[in-house]
Amino acid sequence: MNYTQTLEFLFQSLPAFETNGAMAYKPGLERITAFCRHLGNPQRNFFTIHVAGTNGKGSVAHIIASVLEQAGYRTGLFTSPHLQDFRERIRVDGEMIPKQKVVNFVDKHHDKMVELELSFFEMTAAMAFDYFAQSDVEVAVIETGLGGRLDATNIIVPILSVITNIGLEHTGLLGDTLQKIAAEKAGIIKKSIPVIVGEADIRYNEVIEQAAAANKSHVIYAEQEFVCEDHRPEGNRQYFHLRRTRDNRDFDVLLDLQGSYQCRNIVTASAAIDFLHEETPLTISRRAYLEGMCCAAANTALLGRWQTLAEAPLTVCDTGHNAHGIAYVAEQLKATPHKALYCVIGFVRDKDLAHILPLLPHDAHYIFTQAHSERSLPAAELTAKAAIYGLHGEAVEEVTAAIARARELASEGDMIFIGGSTYVVGEAL
Repeated sequence: MNYTQTLEFLFQSLPAFETNGAMAYKPGLERITAFCRHLGNPQRNFFTIHVAGTNGKGSVAHIIASVLEQAGYRTGLFTSPHLQDFRERIRVDGEMIPKQKVVNFVDKHHDKMVELELSFFEMTAAMAFDYFAQSDVEVAVIETGLGGRLDATNIIVPILSVITNIGLEHTGLLGDTLQKIAAEKAGIIKKSIPVIVGEADIRYNEVIEQAAAANKSHVIYAEQEFVCEDHRPEGNRQYFHLRRTRDNRDFDVLLDLQGSYQCRNIVTASAAIDFLHEETPLTISRRAYLEGMCCAAANTALLGRWQTLAEAPLTVCDTGHNAHGIAYVAEQLKATPHKALYCVIGFVRDKDLAHILPLLPHDAHYIFTQAHSERSLPAAELTAKAAIYGLHGEAVEEVTAAIARARELASEGDMIFIGGSTYVVGEAL
């Protein structure tokens, strides 16, 4: 098979959450455990940091990986979903896995994957572990796919677990309360391995603390370790003044990721990096920390986080796609100077729009659209649902046509926002 045929096999033969939604979700670790045993358990060949959470886990994982890379470690990074190219999910020192490596892996292990009835995500996680081991990776940052406890990545034994925050998402699969979702995310906590919690919340702290106590693990609240005392945009970066609470040491940090919500992510990532330096075999200098932050997006090719696509009119995209993430986006839209606002928005069918749509600005003109995915909610249906919540505009089925329509309507001082679904952002990019 060539690369195109290999991808066709992966997307069509293995159930993928991206295309099939909940039907593709295969909870449980039996299949991935058996497949990794078949591969020789490659995940045991390098240190790992495991990152879960409702929002921010992608940014935090990329920032940590960038800092580790600057510290001189050969660094693996496994994330999902991808925006444009499947290979974005698996990187070593910022470089995507080569196409030929994907083809070779599938050719070699095709029969075993079919025999075990692997899901698309299980196969991808195993491919990442195998590629990292082959590439002499020293440390890998592994982002969970969905939840934590039964996520395919949960066969690793990390040197640190990170839970960024807990919000309502995938309620049909993870539970319909913050406490139930927290219990699933806390499933990544391993015996005697500390866990960093990015955003403490009285509604779920106890759930995480109970899971940690059962594993004799220490809970570290990031906000008790670092405080963000100042924050402002600085060109195409953001400036943060952080204070480490244990010794009141100050850090003037530049981050090449936009969005005011990065205030939370930079505190979480800083606490993780500080722990790795102080409590594990890894050594991370102040220089590596500052340079890794400054080049986080550049080092890891991270896209779609409050990313500016054009200046006049200001055009921004963001992959926030659940109520927790859309709340951050709405906050940022309010804080961004503009005259009129045009929002190109699309969602997948299984999103809880009753919790999401009321958060979006009412004074915007909406261009409702749908990405090329079987999971996409039809634009006309979204238009009707949005009207119930006082959001008005028009339906344009193709994402590229919807963006063209927004540009046609917008003047120089206006703003265009593109988001709602990772797939919409992927097509915009």
